[in-house]
Amino acid sequence: MQGLFDISTGIDFVGKEIVRCIDLAKDGIHAVLVVFSVRTHFLEEEEAALHSLRTLFGSKIINYMIVVFTGGDELEDNDETLEDYLGRDCPQPLKTKGQVKETALVQELFSLANVVISQNEGKLFAMDQFCVLHEQQEVVGSLKGHTKVQIQKFEEQMQKSYNEQLKRIAEMVEAKLREATTRLEPKLTEEQAARMRAEEQAQLAQMKSNDEIRNLKESMERARKETEELRKQAES
Repeated sequence: MQGLFDISTGIDFVGKEIVRCIDLAKDGIHAVLVVFSVRTHFLEEEEAALHSLRTLFGSKIINYMIVVFTGGDELEDNDETLEDYLGRDCPQPLKTKGQVKETALVQELFSLANVVISQNEGKLFAMDQFCVLHEQQEVVGSLKGHTKVQIQKFEEQMQKSYNEQLKRIAEMVEAKLREATTRLEPKLTEEQAARMRAEEQAQLAQMKSNDEIRNLKESMERARKETEELRKQAES
């Protein structure tokens, strides 16, 4: 779940995406994939995202997390390791490299997912609200001596209850996002501005380097031509 507090996407969009994910996961999930990039420092935005996941889904969600760090090639270019970047242990880290084939990466992700499933003894993660819903579904499924109309009414009541719960979750998600964004917005804006400045400086440095290399090549070519001309004059 990347960009959870990316204010450029808008709270409404992020909130709807989170609720959509919750709806898709109502039957339980085996693992949660959380993606970070090592191209940026582990700052307030990332910490807030992890804190929000625990707040929204409960502390047990940590046991189902697989944390993926992209941009591992940049760490190697700087002679750093993932441990140097993190500075502390991280649950199920997966460092990726640009050269890694997609099939190999998918296989490694499946392997990590199997590790998470094994550690959780095959138990799916589900929010408490949906655990109650599943219990209600089991009760309806075991009903005997009731007409189809009565059973249908029970199912409609369950669906109504589910929709109401999902609505409450959506409101809670939006409220927490607004609260966190309001609290973090000054820092996030400052950090994003700093990232943009760093990118601009890097581009300027690259342009300067390219100009210097081009000037050096031109100087070497002039020196070569001058040397060749002097050699011809000496031979004549």
